Amino acid sequence: MIATNTYALTCSCATQPNETRTTETRVYFKHTRITRRKASSLLLFSSPIPFLPKPALANETSFLDMFRMTVPDQTVEEAESGIREHAMSLVQVKDLLELEAWKDAQKELRKSASYLKQDIYTIIQGKPGTERAQLRNLYSKLFNGVTELDYAARDKDVTRVWKLYEDIVVTLDDILSKVL
Repeated sequence: MIATNTYALTCSCATQPNETRTTETRVYFKHTRITRRKASSLLLFSSPIPFLPKPALANETSFLDMFRMTVPDQTVEEAESGIREHAMSLVQVKDLLELEAWKDAQKELRKSASYLKQDIYTIIQGKPGTERAQLRNLYSKLFNGVTELDYAARDKDVTRVWKLYEDIVVTLDDILSKVL
C-alpha cells in the first residue's frame, strides 16, 4: 500500500470591507519525500493568487506589479530622459562617502540605484536582441558593484569603498555610452 500525504493551502481575501472569501487548494502526494516546505511552495504557485481585482486607490499597485522590473507603462523615451538624472544622483553619493556618513550614503545609494536600475532595464528591453547580451552584462556588473559598495559602506572599509566607487563610475560611463 502506498502512503498518501495531503497538504492544503487556505487563502482568505476580501473585496469589500465586510466580505470574506476563502479559497482552499488541496494537493495529494503518493510518496513521502515531499517536505512541508516543498508542498507549501507547490500549493502557493499552483493556486490562484489572491489580490484585489482593481486597486482601491489610484496610487496602489496590484500584487503582480511587485515582480515587474520596469515601471508600469514606462516608455523607452521616458527612461532615456530620466537616466542621466538618476545616474548623476548615483555618482553624487561620493559626497556622502567623503564625509564618511555611511548610513546616509547607503540610503542614497539604494534609492538612486533602484531608479537607475528601472531606467536601464527598460532601455535594454527596447534594444534589438543582438545588443542585449552585452548590455545585460554591463547592467549586471554595475549593480553587483552597487551591492558590493553598499556592503563595503556598511563595513566602513574605506579602501574597498573607493575602489568599488571608481569601478561603478567607469561601468556607468560605459553603459551610458552604449544605451544613449
